[in-house]
Amino acid sequence: MVRNFDTVRQLAQQTGDAYALGIHPLFVPQAQDGDLDLLDQALATHRDDPRLVAVGEIGLDYFVPALQAPALLARQQHYYRAQLKLAKKYALPVILHVRRSADHVLKQLRAVAGPGKETGQWLGIAHAFNGSAQQAQAFIDLGLKLGFGGAMTFEAANQLRRLAATLPLDALVLETDAPDIPPQWLYATAAQRAAGQVQGINSPAELPRIGAVLADLRGLAVEDVAAATTANALAALPRLKALLP
Repeated sequence: MVRNFDTVRQLAQQTGDAYALGIHPLFVPQAQDGDLDLLDQALATHRDDPRLVAVGEIGLDYFVPALQAPALLARQQHYYRAQLKLAKKYALPVILHVRRSADHVLKQLRAVAGPGKETGQWLGIAHAFNGSAQQAQAFIDLGLKLGFGGAMTFEAANQLRRLAATLPLDALVLETDAPDIPPQWLYATAAQRAAGQVQGINSPAELPRIGAVLADLRGLAVEDVAAATTANALAALPRLKALLP
C-alpha cells in the first residue's frame, strides 16, 4: 500500500535488502484515486536507488471472491495497466501477481509492451506461477522468468511439478513468498489443525530445501540449480547484482 512505501524503503536500507514499490491487486479496493500519482512520485524520487529493483507486486487476482465483482475487476485492470506503464516509464522490471489470471495479465503486458522499444520485452518475474505450459511459454517469450516455490513441493501438484521439470532451466527462479505458500513439510491440513497440529511458518530459510526439490525433479545437482536460478534472478532483476556480497 502507498502509505507503506517509505517504511519498505527504509527497512531495505537498514537491512541491506532490495525492495519493489507497487499497489498489490489485493489492496486495490482500499486504494485511493491519487495513489497511482504517489507511486509515480516515489519511483521518480528514488529511481536511482540501487535497492529499488522493480515495480511490484502488481497484477490481477481472479481467485479471491471479494475481488470478482465487475467494478473491482475493472479497477484491478486499471491499476495493473497503469503500473505497467510506470514500469515502462522508469525502465524497471515488474513482479507480477498471476492468480488464475494469466491470460489477462499477458494481454496487458502485450498491450503496454516493455521497456525495450525494439523487442517489446519485459524484465521481471511471474510470481508463484501455476498456469499451463502454453501460458508459461508466453511469459518466457515476453522475457519474464517464472517463480517456483512451496507449491511445487507437493507431490499432488502434478502439472506444476511437470512444468518445473521440463521448462527451460534459464526461465526459472526460486522463491518462498514467506510467510505464505508453505512447502509440503510445513503444511498442516484443516483436519490436522483442528486436531491441534500447528501450521509451520514459512521463511526464506526454506529456499535451499525447495531448491533441492527442483533439482530432484530435473535430475540435476543442487549446486547446478542454485547457480542457474541465481543467474536467472539477476537477469530478471538486474540491480540485484550490485547488492550481492
